[in-house]
Amino acid sequence: MELLKIDCLGKPLRLEGSLAGWQQLFWGDALVSVIQASPDNEGLKSHTFELATQAPTHTNLEGTEPAETIVTPTIKITLETDLQWQPFVIDYRLLKDDEVITSGQRTTKDIERQTPTVAVAEKRQFSVIGLASLGFKLLKSAKVIKVLLAGASVAAYSWLFSFQFALALIACLVFHEYGHIRAMKYFGMKTKGIYLIPFMGGLALSDEKINTRWQDVVISIMGPTFGLFMSLASLIAYWVTGNIFFAGLATFNALLNLFNLLPILPLDGGHILKSISFSMNSVMGLIACILGAAVGVYISYSLGLALLGFLLLIGSAEIVFEWKTRHQSHLLPLDRYGQIFSAIWYFLTVGALIGIIWYFAASGDQMLALPLEILKS
Repeated sequence: MELLKIDCLGKPLRLEGSLAGWQQLFWGDALVSVIQASPDNEGLKSHTFELATQAPTHTNLEGTEPAETIVTPTIKITLETDLQWQPFVIDYRLLKDDEVITSGQRTTKDIERQTPTVAVAEKRQFSVIGLASLGFKLLKSAKVIKVLLAGASVAAYSWLFSFQFALALIACLVFHEYGHIRAMKYFGMKTKGIYLIPFMGGLALSDEKINTRWQDVVISIMGPTFGLFMSLASLIAYWVTGNIFFAGLATFNALLNLFNLLPILPLDGGHILKSISFSMNSVMGLIACILGAAVGVYISYSLGLALLGFLLLIGSAEIVFEWKTRHQSHLLPLDRYGQIFSAIWYFLTVGALIGIIWYFAASGDQMLALPLEILKS
């Protein structure tokens, strides 16, 4: 990930690094210093390189004697950093011939809002697949495709169920995806909007990539959180009006968002729990993650939610098996506070959605009890 980017003698000086301990320093596009990966991935580090300065050339006008030999002077550039990963803080000093020319500090907020330098992509030869990919990108950028996909979704769900149910389902999907959009805008990311895909749900797209695990957690969980708000609003509307439509909307919307919180990629829950567990550097952190997953599976089976417990077990095992690859990610990890806060937010949202489903299942209505029966299957 890009840790630092400052000006150095008219060119950008860029420091790349990872949790694995390696660091690479670039001056412009040239690699000028490397620190290899090691367990010592924090603390004081120093990069030093030399730059040759341009000196005037002297020639003999008469051409009878050899030109004077010129010794090209060099400038020593040193970048000193003091790095802490969790919470992320990097203090830096840039020295020119042992004289400080700039210094400063970067934190998680700076990483969240940076636009990392991307290597220039190689030109590809013409291919049918490349042409199709270009066509798809052009379609995505057109507003008309959103209308077409939304219309296709309404038609598809109306064919399977009813027109009223299709509109209600579309509303649930749009409100869920709007939560993702709001989170993206909170981090200053440009968005392309919401795309409804028949039989697959919805998709919120952005022009930019995330830089931190915190961004991944917030963007992922805001969809189900907005879904929870919609279910709660529908629950209140049911209490006020007694209309069974609002009861059905509340419980089926809760089921839809609950499945999105399963710890299986690429679902929202997979992104959330992966960001939490991959931010744990110690073995004790991994053990705590495993114990938390085991408790979740046990509670699910104790409540008779067999399907939920099984999917929770499969998703948690997938994340645990990938835990060793966490240092290869370009995302800045969560600090301890962020891990705890994210876990509490996740489990409270899951619990609230299950509570809504359970509440309506106890009403005695077979249709309203269907979401709970699905979880028990």
